[in-house]
Amino acid sequence: MKNVTDSFVSLGYWPSAGSFGLNTDILATNLINLSVVLGVLIFFGKGVLSDLLDNRKQRILSTIRNSEELRGGAIEQLEKARARLRKVEMEADEFRVNGYSEIEREKQNLINATYENLERLENYKNETIHFEQQRAINQVRQRVFQQALQGALGTLNSCSNSELHLRTISANIGMLGAMKEITD
Repeated sequence: MKNVTDSFVSLGYWPSAGSFGLNTDILATNLINLSVVLGVLIFFGKGVLSDLLDNRKQRILSTIRNSEELRGGAIEQLEKARARLRKVEMEADEFRVNGYSEIEREKQNLINATYENLERLENYKNETIHFEQQRAINQVRQRVFQQALQGALGTLNSCSNSELHLRTISANIGMLGAMKEITD
């Protein structure tokens, strides 16, 4: 077993005299493979990612438009409330003797209710926007991860063959044997 291990260990020290050889440094070849896979993922995945982001952007923009329409409705309600306020103020002048404080209280309640409605609608709009953004980010993350995984598996399946598997398994067994002898 020691001779087999020595033969695999010595494969990493072949002299490089300008000839084609096998690089058995697993860390260096993994870094190269990883950089190639990442390059392919970035090259082919950016179009899909761009489309996903454009779709999400359109959905978010439509949500913002809907929120703006709701805001417009709230502003209309505010104008109606102001018109009612003006009406109440005119009535207050007529009935000042009988219930000035009652009318002022009604006016303040109307203003407070309107501002609370506006504030609630604004908070709802902001929460909706934040929720849609988070959902879009999560969907994009899932898609990118799935595509990266599929691309990596496709690359690994297309680049591997049985001889390469046998060499890799033999090299790994040899390294495990060497590590076991070192720990013993």
